[in-house]
Amino acid sequence: MPAPATLPYDTASWGRRVLALLVDWVASTLVVVVFVGWDSYSAPGSSDQWLTLLVFVIESALFTTTVGGSFGKMACRLRVVRVDGGGRLDPLRSLARAILVAVVIPPLVFRPDRRGLHDLAAGTATVTLQVAHSQHAA
Repeated sequence: MPAPATLPYDTASWGRRVLALLVDWVASTLVVVVFVGWDSYSAPGSSDQWLTLLVFVIESALFTTTVGGSFGKMACRLRVVRVDGGGRLDPLRSLARAILVAVVIPPLVFRPDRRGLHDLAAGTATVTLQVAHSQHAA
């Protein structure tokens, strides 16, 4: 089997990706706390904390489909693009990618171009806003 071709552009740095994930997680937590209340969320053994993961997956998939990246990625000026010609993802690929990120292991197994298993499975790359604009213009 031939080795996969390298991308003709750089992917986003790990620092910006981790910051974007942190922003997404905090925002998802705040959404859950608004709906269930802090007392319920912070109670020992509360299952409400799992709602944060659900909100994260839904937010990430919905925003990636509609605007090219999760709330955190938008705040960090990152975008998720398809590697087969650029552009946004369809809803099914966005959902699959978000679920794989939530599983945690796929993003930790990655290639030298910084594309994790979640990106490889969805046919995507996380890039800076500048790269995304140049891909769209091409």
